[in-house]
Amino acid sequence: MKRMNTRVLLPAGLILLLALPAASNWPQWRGPHSNGAASSVRELPVKWTQTENVLWRAKLPSWSAATPIIWGDTVFVTSAEEGFVKLGSRQQTVDSAPDKVFLIAVNRKDGSERWRREIDRGNKLFRKQNSASPSPITDGKHVWIMTGNGKFACFTMEGKEVWKRDIQADYGQFGLNHGYASTPLLHEGRLFVQVLHGMLTDDPSYVLAANPATGKTLWKVIRPTDAIRESPDNYATPQIVVTGGKEHLVISGADYVTGHDLDTGKELWRIGGFNPTNNPANRTIASSVVIGDRVFTTSTRGRPFIGFKAGGTGNLTGKNELWTNNLGADVPTPTTDGKYIYVLVDNGVLNCLEAETGNVVYQGQRIELGTYSSSPLLADGKIYCTNEEGTTTVVKAGPEFEILGVSKLDNHTLASPVAVDNQIFLRSADYLYCIQKK
Repeated sequence: MKRMNTRVLLPAGLILLLALPAASNWPQWRGPHSNGAASSVRELPVKWTQTENVLWRAKLPSWSAATPIIWGDTVFVTSAEEGFVKLGSRQQTVDSAPDKVFLIAVNRKDGSERWRREIDRGNKLFRKQNSASPSPITDGKHVWIMTGNGKFACFTMEGKEVWKRDIQADYGQFGLNHGYASTPLLHEGRLFVQVLHGMLTDDPSYVLAANPATGKTLWKVIRPTDAIRESPDNYATPQIVVTGGKEHLVISGADYVTGHDLDTGKELWRIGGFNPTNNPANRTIASSVVIGDRVFTTSTRGRPFIGFKAGGTGNLTGKNELWTNNLGADVPTPTTDGKYIYVLVDNGVLNCLEAETGNVVYQGQRIELGTYSSSPLLADGKIYCTNEEGTTTVVKAGPEFEILGVSKLDNHTLASPVAVDNQIFLRSADYLYCIQKK
């Protein structure tokens, strides 16, 4: 491990800020704080079976990696039918099988379906994802969704369509090797969308902001890179960092992390070093984690994992790094409580690092065997880690590694677990589970 000697002091009150109660909602993919951590939760179970500590389960049309979101007494989830599109190098042929993509509203009290809306057709399969991979977003008045085919839509909480547009029709076909899977970010009256691609297209990557009320583009900027072949492809979600008292949009991927002005999209700074060997297959999946004015970004296979201070102007490479190591993850996005960063590695080991220094608290701690594609949940003093076989290992949060429980649902799972109040919501291939102590 390589670690810089710079000692980082987190902004005063940051830990307290992260611990402040939030509404009993999970409004977007990484939750109310955009870091995979839940607040205002209590008495979450550490063990369950198909029936024990399961309040209800709702049958879903098909599998998806999309995380469910919760607002009040409604759970929103995307799903596709069991249709598919055969994918060649650059050709796409639609089969006759059902291929619709849905946004589904589920009653949180009993798992009954409130409404279902078709948002797209032409479901495409790319190994671990399909056209239903992006997660919904809500503010409690509306719910937004973009599919892997670029269909971007807004609905009321009652399921009435407000607007719909087609990003690919407007700006060209997505050119990612494994399909588009980025979830938009809702922040301060804007929806931020990143399209970072290059493997299957010569079109430039871009970032745009859309008006949530109308869907119209507010601004769109090219996001340049010198990454080659598959390395421009990125599947992450934008983040927000506060530096110098001002918010910047954080876009990670294509061998760089960039900061953008929220009002114009203008690139303010960028930092490299995420592909030191110029690997042509350096596609990135995990999103960045933000703590105060610090950004923590992992690369392909977690090598390297870099923490840096945001802000400034121009190229920050070699100037703003706080620490660098090779203890990141490939697919799962880390979670944090502001003091520690918890990294769930794809092969089923857990690393815990000090956010300030990058010092290793523990590393390589083995949890249940399997492949992990979902991101960890930090809630109620526990870390929930779910593998692709549907087995969840619950680990005690903090500097001492301790396994609290292991639970198996025996159903293929790619979506990340989420928590609200005293309930955990887990989406498998066939079902949406509401897990609660009985």
